[in-house]
Amino acid sequence: MKALLFSLAAIVMGLVVFEVTMQPSASDRIELATIFVFMAAASTAAALLLPRAAQRSSRLAVTVFALSLVSLVVVVFGLAIAANRMFISDHDLTVVLIVLGFGLLAALGFAFSASRALTVDLQEMAATTSDVAEGDLAARTNVTRADEIGRLAAGIDEMARRLEADATAKANEDERRRQFFAAVGHDLRTPLASAQVAVEALRDGLAADPDRYYASLQRDLGALHSLVDDLFLLARIQSGDMAIEAMPTDLTDVADEAIEIFLPVATKENVELVLDAPTRVVVSTGPEAVSRVMRNLLDNAIRYAPDGSAVTVAVSQNGGASVVVSDEGPGFSEEFVGYAFDSFSRPDADRNRETDGSGLGLAIAKGFVTALDGEIWAEPGPGGRVEFTLPLTSA
Repeated sequence: MKALLFSLAAIVMGLVVFEVTMQPSASDRIELATIFVFMAAASTAAALLLPRAAQRSSRLAVTVFALSLVSLVVVVFGLAIAANRMFISDHDLTVVLIVLGFGLLAALGFAFSASRALTVDLQEMAATTSDVAEGDLAARTNVTRADEIGRLAAGIDEMARRLEADATAKANEDERRRQFFAAVGHDLRTPLASAQVAVEALRDGLAADPDRYYASLQRDLGALHSLVDDLFLLARIQSGDMAIEAMPTDLTDVADEAIEIFLPVATKENVELVLDAPTRVVVSTGPEAVSRVMRNLLDNAIRYAPDGSAVTVAVSQNGGASVVVSDEGPGFSEEFVGYAFDSFSRPDADRNRETDGSGLGLAIAKGFVTALDGEIWAEPGPGGRVEFTLPLTSA
């Protein structure tokens, strides 16, 4: 329908131009209208038939050749009729036809060159999509064009990049999940095995000192209870199921309370706890969440602080609230800083639950700080240093 309307519009426009420029007679108008109608009919037929033929063609070059040839044939047809009606001599008509023939060959040569470039780019795109479908997500088209084909190639490359990124993220997530379950299994298996030995010894009457076995059993059950609680808390944080009510909170008071809680532990380890808070720092945040973060960081710092050293909690305000927990131990290695806040991460390959804890303390701390719209990070040693910041108004 569009081709027919375009042809009719071309006929009308041609007749108008002919009328204005030539001032033709009635017979001239009829003859020219007849020529225009034949040319328009040929163009319309080509416009209707060529797309269908192109869909069946296996090569783009054939389609481009056909378009060029039909265009020239229509022009030659019109010129031939016009030349015949103008009584051009045979010599002049032969010259015109030779020139048109040369134009036909030049157009076909141009069509071949253009279609070859298009074909190469399309073949690259087809090969890339095939490679991506077979799993080679690093494949790219390497086609650089500003037209529709270039945009299509860019879309294919972007799709491949996203698929590659998703595959990498999935592989990393699978590896983290594998490590997570391996760590959970290890930390559950150790106290369970110890508890099983104690129970069997008590059952068989082989415990020379039952009270010592009961104390060991109590420690193992406490470790299991703590691990399960931490896992449940971490799951709630990561799922966004933690309802944190923001209220005006004095971080200095929260830090002082955390120090009081860990004072007996620090005294036992011969570690001094120091609060460095020159001014009161009050922010709108979740006090229980912040308290848990500080307690986790203090627990971690005391565990690695050398005998006779100090652990410092510094609270300050500079645009936002900042809390730094530092110790005089070896600190975080450059490598460990990158994954210190991952679940079950420990600086030592030897997973010792007595000295390294469950490996969830920093992960829980990060979860809470993130939920409070803050940031937390560790700095490499010497000396352990973990800092977190909170906005003056937090979630």
